[in-house]
Amino acid sequence: MRFEQFGFENMTGDLNRLDSLMSDYGLIRAEQWDYERVSYDRKFELKDGVFYLRVQGYAVEGDVGAHKAVIKLLVPLLGKHYYPHGLEYGEDEHFPSTLVKQCESVLAEIKKELDEFNGL
Repeated sequence: MRFEQFGFENMTGDLNRLDSLMSDYGLIRAEQWDYERVSYDRKFELKDGVFYLRVQGYAVEGDVGAHKAVIKLLVPLLGKHYYPHGLEYGEDEHFPSTLVKQCESVLAEIKKELDEFNGL
């Protein structure tokens, strides 16, 4: 599931600020990065399965490994985890409405803060 309504794909941010901001909302970068890309994940364990809210981005300037980068964000995703295959984001997946609402609330708060530090 894609959350296109927030306009994340039009946003950039300093890597260190993004790390801090995303962490405040339970989205952790951990080892989900390389020198050009980042992925922030928040895990939800529900009776319906395991789900991940994911915000990805890539460096438009600098180097992620050096902690000096400007990251351009991509459209946030909600995926369901299937062991051992990984995440599925497809339209055929069922996502509990309460989970979708919770993710939308989290993304709205993040967007608000991103707008503040981007001067919008």
